[in-house]
Amino acid sequence: MRFRGALDLERTEAGVLPWRLPLWTRAQFPDDSVQRIATLSSGVRLAFVTSATVLEVEALTTVTQYDGSAGHSAPGALELVVDGVRLRRAPLLAGKVSQVSVGRSRTIPGPSCRVTFDQLPPGEKAIELWLPQQSRTEVVGLWADAAVGPPSATGRRSWLHHGSSVSHFPEADSPFDTWPVIAAGLGGVELVNLSLAGNARLDPFVACAIRDAPVDLISLKLGLNVVTGASFRRRSFGPAVHGFLDTIREGHPDTPLLVVSPVICPPVEGTPGPVTIAADGRFTALGAPADVPAGALTLDVVREELARIVSARRVHDPNLHHLDGRDLFGEGDIPDLPDGLHPNSAGHRRIAERFAGIAFTQAGPFA
Repeated sequence: MRFRGALDLERTEAGVLPWRLPLWTRAQFPDDSVQRIATLSSGVRLAFVTSATVLEVEALTTVTQYDGSAGHSAPGALELVVDGVRLRRAPLLAGKVSQVSVGRSRTIPGPSCRVTFDQLPPGEKAIELWLPQQSRTEVVGLWADAAVGPPSATGRRSWLHHGSSVSHFPEADSPFDTWPVIAAGLGGVELVNLSLAGNARLDPFVACAIRDAPVDLISLKLGLNVVTGASFRRRSFGPAVHGFLDTIREGHPDTPLLVVSPVICPPVEGTPGPVTIAADGRFTALGAPADVPAGALTLDVVREELARIVSARRVHDPNLHHLDGRDLFGEGDIPDLPDGLHPNSAGHRRIAERFAGIAFTQAGPFA
């Protein structure tokens, strides 16, 4: 068996926990949120070959409860794919609860649960069990009524995408509703979704993880969390982007690399971050537009900087490409931003179709 879409695995007391960052990066995490997000299983699936007609899976989820909230995040479901076809969905139960407050978290123990997939097609078949993108999921055990073997090579290219919550989409009903998963299907590639909700902030350990990942295609959707978290000023943002790209190029000197600027996000288009959530559930910016000339970042500034950086580097790096995120989701798509920042499922479908129509076409950067 193999966990596709994960960069590392951890043996826990319960079972096996896939990580979307290498385990060594934990020593460099600035706070608990990076670890929590890196263990949410967006795009992670357990792949194997078997002739079994009955599969039973035991899993232990960890759901999140934020300070002041009465409920917790949904545990999600396991999605069964047989020979490339989505066959069945099995909801999981909430297990452990991670209670998150500012700067810290604590975990309350909870039970694992078992789900069964029966009456599967006879004969040998390729199985993928997709884990939920909104919860940390430890695989406790897998039982089958026939032998289970390692998956065969798919022959498809591997695509690593790094982005923010707009690419992670923890709120989706299914892992198949996130735009990178949809786009990977349209482009016929194997996805590694290294999108880190709230944490796409040009961290060097993320660049090192991408540098060391054995992938064929790379896209970086940069800038949104930098603005929403007020992580940089204009003076420091450009060098940070250059350093991020330099690190990746150490391991992937010629790999097609697409830098994507932020999609439309009205609260921070012309107003600096950070952002907060208003009483109506919509995001609003707390910065002052008057601070932009002094170096505060908005999405307008970030897009200008990313276009300039890629243009300058392309002189010596012809496999580096740029895409304005508004070509994926722009002014006309704002009705599909229910909270002002995150596209809904219809928006994700549109982003995926547009991305595939640009990146994976014969003349595209991922041709």
